Amino acid sequence: GPPQPTRPWRTLRSRDAPRQSAMGRRPFKCYRYQKNKPYPKSRFNRGVPDPKIRIYDAGKKKYPVDVFPFAAHMVSVEKEQLSSEALEAARVACNKYMVKNAGKEAFHLRIRVHPWHVLRINKMLSCAGADRLQTGMRGAFGKTYGTVARVEIGQILLSVRARDVHKPQVLEALRRAKYKFPGRQRLCVSDNWGFTKLPRARYETLKEEGRLVKDGINVKVLAPKGRLDSRTLSKLPMSMLTPEGEEA
Repeated sequence: GPPQPTRPWRTLRSRDAPRQSAMGRRPFKCYRYQKNKPYPKSRFNRGVPDPKIRIYDAGKKKYPVDVFPFAAHMVSVEKEQLSSEALEAARVACNKYMVKNAGKEAFHLRIRVHPWHVLRINKMLSCAGADRLQTGMRGAFGKTYGTVARVEIGQILLSVRARDVHKPQVLEALRRAKYKFPGRQRLCVSDNWGFTKLPRARYETLKEEGRLVKDGINVKVLAPKGRLDSRTLSKLPMSMLTPEGEEA
């Protein structure tokens, strides 16, 4: 007999059918605000997916405190939640710009918030015959879905320390990282020396007096008075241990 006419719409519908049942991730507007109590991973809350961000320091994290005097911070202006995916995206964006424009040995980037809080989802079935399987709001406590960091107004999200020469690059890298987060953030140039708590002028004064002891990327300030134990004495510079008027 004559050939049957082809019906392309049939093949298209059958090919597209599985795609409709595949669920995507929820938009983050569902989880942006701090509405629930903190819900960390614990022995009661098991089966939590690993956070997307695994590395919180990038660049030259072991460079001593003297090398990078300049520091800048990204500060949150909203009380909200930031997903581990957004934190990872911001780290990658900031790191990539700094490596490309300042050099991989010219900075130290640190992510200052950690995604401890666990999100939940009460997943509903949306396929055919779901009305017989679903229970609505019965047993509505959801399954774990992802992790977020709960941030406050004025909390530091990212910090970068570098040399003074690279100030424009640091601020541009942080500005680009801002686009990975919801809400508003502000960039601040720190008055302190690197990641220490000492203002620059105070740091330089104490350094001249020989009262600073390096402690990784931080410093310890030696008290001008009081008894010194043997461990503190061993860490003092020789200039402080020799009596006045004597040559070492």
